[in-house]
Amino acid sequence: MTKSRFTPHVSRLKFDEKGLITAVVQNYATREVLMVAWMNAESLQLTLETGEAHFWSRSRQELWHKGATSGNIQRVREIRYDCDGDTLLLLVDPAGPACHTGNESCFYRTLTD
Repeated sequence: MTKSRFTPHVSRLKFDEKGLITAVVQNYATREVLMVAWMNAESLQLTLETGEAHFWSRSRQELWHKGATSGNIQRVREIRYDCDGDTLLLLVDPAGPACHTGNESCFYRTLTD
């Protein structure tokens, strides 16, 4: 990923009143949805610059480099945005489980369980 290739499209994005945009994270190879998180302009810029997923933690009110503690980083292969420009889709190569519970995906439960 190179910053210059993606930067012009950032102006098309619609961040909410708190400066956030929803980010859906999907495994590039399997297309399994791994997690949903939030990004602000700074975390998006860091993601574009480093090629690794960075998010904004709403609970901690701080930037969050996915995998910085666990080692389960997410290498970003592609970033897409939806037709309204208010949601991002990050296609990633995960280095391990996405969920803090140790599950590959945060979406491991069903309402009918």
